[in-house]
Amino acid sequence: MDEFIRQNYSFITHSIELLAAVIGLLFYKKYKATAAKYFIYFLVYLTLCDFISMYTRAVRPDRLLSFLIGTVFEKNYWWSTLYWKIGATMFFAFYYYKILKVKRFRNIIKFNSYIFLLFSVIYIALNWDRFFVRFFPVISILGAIIILLCAVFYFIEILQSDKILTFYKSINFYISLAIFIWWIIITPIVFYNIYYTYDIKSSSNLDSVMLKREVYKDWDFVILRRQIYLFANVFMYLTYTFALIWCKPEND
Repeated sequence: MDEFIRQNYSFITHSIELLAAVIGLLFYKKYKATAAKYFIYFLVYLTLCDFISMYTRAVRPDRLLSFLIGTVFEKNYWWSTLYWKIGATMFFAFYYYKILKVKRFRNIIKFNSYIFLLFSVIYIALNWDRFFVRFFPVISILGAIIILLCAVFYFIEILQSDKILTFYKSINFYISLAIFIWWIIITPIVFYNIYYTYDIKSSSNLDSVMLKREVYKDWDFVILRRQIYLFANVFMYLTYTFALIWCKPEND
């Protein structure tokens, strides 16, 4: 199982992510008059950004992006922070601002998302050097709080309205359920990401920086982390795929 995850983790994750985006585009006409069209845009955005994040595979001595070795762009921590930790949080804040009806809920989300964005920019500026070599747990946790808050507000609205009778037909319910469970599962992992770091070991026969090898400090944690992420990603994207196919569009 461990070897299977090592070899197929990226392939499985990107495949189900691409599946959700493709299904979204195929059913775009069905949702183009609703706020769900923005969610389809978001799925395409995630697929493209994840594809770009794979540029690190070409940062090798004998590959196309070898010139990035030894630069701040050698790793994709910076890119993941921008498009997922910050970008996804801001998208969900925007999306729930669109679909929520209670003005108080919308204002809370709007205010907190702006504060989050401002804090993230300032925090990155103050920790510029570390921005390229690690993730920032504080940004991950604050982003998770905002997204969970969005989902909770949506669930409260459902419970207080007639939508409770037909909630299982709503794509927004499945979006909220999937993203709520995903963040609940994934957020605690950020406290242990110290074990998801590298030991840099130079080649024994050459001192060239281009031949440095990176070895994870704790492979047991790496495998466990990937198992958790794989389960969470499969659940989330398959839920989105099912919802896009099965649900009926809502007039927002």
